[in-house]
Amino acid sequence: MANYLADNQTRFLNELMDWLRIPSVSADPKFHADVLKAADYLKARLEEAGAQNVEICPTAGNPIVYGEYIAGPEAKTVLVYGHYDVQPADPYELWTSPPFEPVIKDEKIYARGACDDKGQVYMHVKAFEMMMRDGQSGVPCNIKFMFEGEEEIGSNNLEIFVKANKEKLKADVILISDTGMLANDVPSIEVGLRGLSYHEVTVTGPNRDLHSGLYGGAVQNPINALCEMIASLHDENGHITIPGFYDNVDELSAEERAEMAKAPFSEEEFKKSIGLPDSYGEKGYSSMERTSIRPTLDVNGIWGGYTGEGAKTVIASQAHAKISMRLVPHQTSAEITALFQKHFASIAPAGVTVEVRPHHGGEPVVTPTNSVAYKAAADAMEATFGKRPVPTRGGGSIPIVAMFKSELGLDTVLLGFGLDSDAIHSPNEHFGVFNFLKGIETIPHFYRNYAAAK
Repeated sequence: MANYLADNQTRFLNELMDWLRIPSVSADPKFHADVLKAADYLKARLEEAGAQNVEICPTAGNPIVYGEYIAGPEAKTVLVYGHYDVQPADPYELWTSPPFEPVIKDEKIYARGACDDKGQVYMHVKAFEMMMRDGQSGVPCNIKFMFEGEEEIGSNNLEIFVKANKEKLKADVILISDTGMLANDVPSIEVGLRGLSYHEVTVTGPNRDLHSGLYGGAVQNPINALCEMIASLHDENGHITIPGFYDNVDELSAEERAEMAKAPFSEEEFKKSIGLPDSYGEKGYSSMERTSIRPTLDVNGIWGGYTGEGAKTVIASQAHAKISMRLVPHQTSAEITALFQKHFASIAPAGVTVEVRPHHGGEPVVTPTNSVAYKAAADAMEATFGKRPVPTRGGGSIPIVAMFKSELGLDTVLLGFGLDSDAIHSPNEHFGVFNFLKGIETIPHFYRNYAAAK
């Protein structure tokens, strides 16, 4: 298989770059035709690789691309999940090259979706193709591919599809590559993910924009009010002030925290990588802990009033913000959503009204490290990286992992090959050529290890 990868790596990269040229942005309706085009492209590549029964399954939103390969009735079955939709590329002016015109610079593929998640999905397609072309060992497991087009907008229709297709999706384990590892020389496997509670808030004051000279000082300014409300959501120690927010937080023991601290991490490199003079967060916790085992609250966007060129002296009628909270075991998105709605309305000053509109949410999850599937993945990484991977907890959210457990009864292996420095969701997203090819090399080892495990 090593020869096949070496002989075909240029083609693999070119195919991925063709796919990255399709702007499959699920959040913006103007890209809907491109989302469908990206699904068609994925279907064609799965068929070329040798997958059976490949279909585009309609949903109330964007379709799900499904395909399978059945090695035999006695073989173990792996359900591979990923997504072909991508984040909006805005702000375009901050990209060093156009986001949907992929280029390779410094051995990295620059494009929106390069790492999250087209590049990592395509590793699975090409790893499968490579196994299909291997006359000696072939494909040792049954594989079911399920790739959705709505992950970046909350996977609104995935659970409906899963509930309606439980027999079709019957498997022994789920394999996902939508996560990362510590470094190219420090392989790791994520064994925990944070949940999510996401909201849009609107603070309304006067019935129209007002002249700030005629009315300023006599009316509550919704933008001022919103800023004060947001500022009050953290105290001086970086602690979230919503009553009851921490009631169900899973507090790790000193021993567990000490074990986590063994993972390689440089505070100085962390700060340098994002151009900051200092880190920030909840007092009493390290940066690694703040981004993995602790809940957070962040403003993801804020707007109101006049933001165009020059000056316009108005007091805006409304101010808006998008606010997300990352959750840890044993918090639930429903509980935190209710607490946030109640608290945010309660801190509104006189003279304004508040609307809190929840968007999507998801549950935190911790996956087992003593399972046959986890060991198969760890052994696979050790075989290709030459080092035993470190189990880590990720700071991001993949809400469908908890849903897969509740609806299908399956645990998930998070075999990701991205890096924190890949700028996912940001301008200049990229994915290392090394990482893309190493993923293709590693994934077949997982299948062989898993198939042989007792």
